[in-house]
Amino acid sequence: MSIYSLNGRTPLIDDSSYVSESAAVIGSVTIGKNVWIGPGATMRGDYGEIYIGDYSAVEENCVLHARPGEKTIVGQHVTLGHGSIIHTGTVRDWAVIGMGAIVSDFAVVEKWAAVGEGAVVKNHDLITEESIAVGIPAKVIGKITEEYKKTWVEYKGRYNAFSLQYRDLKKIG
Repeated sequence: MSIYSLNGRTPLIDDSSYVSESAAVIGSVTIGKNVWIGPGATMRGDYGEIYIGDYSAVEENCVLHARPGEKTIVGQHVTLGHGSIIHTGTVRDWAVIGMGAIVSDFAVVEKWAAVGEGAVVKNHDLITEESIAVGIPAKVIGKITEEYKKTWVEYKGRYNAFSLQYRDLKKIG
């Protein structure tokens, strides 16, 4: 793992979480319980702070950063899809950020909301609870169904299991 202290800012990572050896965790980053951090993910708390809640998944090549003195907050049971970017934004519990999506400065994605692949949630925008938002800029196009929630609870359970399974990852080449 590439875990770095910088200017007296040291990451805090729960022992139950998995952080890929190719991920970078720098400075003031707090990673909760049973979190899965994929290869190539970068969390840079060099002059801002980053919080990742319990049971969340930060998939491959995600980037998390925050402005000076500000925070990027990822709630519990959140999935950040491959290559997504969260910059001084807030993603609340059970939300899903699609592959390649961006949540920009001071934007908020509320509980159980889903941001589609490649969407851009602009500065200070709000994606309300249980909404589906897509596009550039992201616009709400629908609501989350109970069936969607049930399916995502199952998917998120798989990532929670990854935080344990990936501890036994064996390099073979």
